[in-house]
Amino acid sequence: MERIGVAGGIGAGKSAVTDYLAELGWPVVDADQVAREVVEPGRPAWQALRDAFGDAVLDPEGRLDRAFVAELVFHDRSALRRLNHVTHGHIGAEIHRQLATLEHPTVFVALPLFRPEHREIFEFAEVWSVQADPEIAVARLMQYRGFRDDEARARIANQMSNEERAAIVDQIIWNEGTLAELRTQVDVLLEGRRRG
Repeated sequence: MERIGVAGGIGAGKSAVTDYLAELGWPVVDADQVAREVVEPGRPAWQALRDAFGDAVLDPEGRLDRAFVAELVFHDRSALRRLNHVTHGHIGAEIHRQLATLEHPTVFVALPLFRPEHREIFEFAEVWSVQADPEIAVARLMQYRGFRDDEARARIANQMSNEERAAIVDQIIWNEGTLAELRTQVDVLLEGRRRG
């Protein structure tokens, strides 16, 4: 099985690429979705977060209050390190579990926070990065996700830059034009690969 990582900063359009891959019938394991699943009530990561941060991170129904946690860790580096320490192992294990259930020649893994060590951890044959000019990403976050300008810029500044990401991946997909143009770049990268 060939595993391909799909990275991309917030507002770059990584989801547009992985949605298209899924639409075409390619298997996609999405780390964002996995991160939501592993913190469901009763799951080990949910309990570990509760142990680490207390009941303040839960909403009235006992689910993880994602907006509260995002705000907490965004302004507190030590809280972010604690959150990552608690959740990353659970997320990685679940990604591996899902990959083990797939029997396809090529499988994609969407990783918003790609790091060089992920290449070995997930045995990627190749890593793609979806990228856009930060100003375009800011405009998208404001238009589609309701961010204020300063919130969008702060989130982007808190992530790896396009240049840093480009230095550790194999292919760059620029997402600064139309959806059709984006999909054409993906089609080119898919040439010669088998779905199943």
